[in-house]
Amino acid sequence: MDFSRTHFELFGLPPTYALDRDRLDAAYRELQNAVHPDRFAAQPEAEQRVAMQWATRVNEAYQTLKHPVNRGVYLLKLQGVDALDAHDTKMAPDFLMQQMAWREAIDEARAGKRVEALDALTDELRTAHRRIEARLAELIDLARDYEGAREAVRQLRFMDKLIAEVGEVYEELEA
Repeated sequence: MDFSRTHFELFGLPPTYALDRDRLDAAYRELQNAVHPDRFAAQPEAEQRVAMQWATRVNEAYQTLKHPVNRGVYLLKLQGVDALDAHDTKMAPDFLMQQMAWREAIDEARAGKRVEALDALTDELRTAHRRIEARLAELIDLARDYEGAREAVRQLRFMDKLIAEVGEVYEELEA
């Protein structure tokens, strides 16, 4: 195995944002089975270490590609674009306004202990997340607009945080 291969090459997949998750999962299971350290338990120590390195590499690659934000960041990195550059804080004003509205809705649902409001908000957030993912696939795979994709990745990251925050409010209300 060649450690210089990209995550996509490792799994035999095209380097695209729109990913066949079933193919990724199947390739992961196949590779993980081939390089699992237990298969090398009777081998010399050096081979065991290499197997452990490969198993780690396969796990890291899989985790990167299966998560939408991480996959976007990785694809942009392959193009020389730092999607999460801390110095780049600009974001579309309409998206920022929507973020504020969603955060207010979370606060209101928390204060009013309104699970039904959280349910509706969760649906809205997931729909928005899917919409941004679809746009990100178009920007990377079709338009090759990596600067536009960078903002979409950052928006997805915000969405992940909001969805996690709603999950925390659910937990608070259940306690």
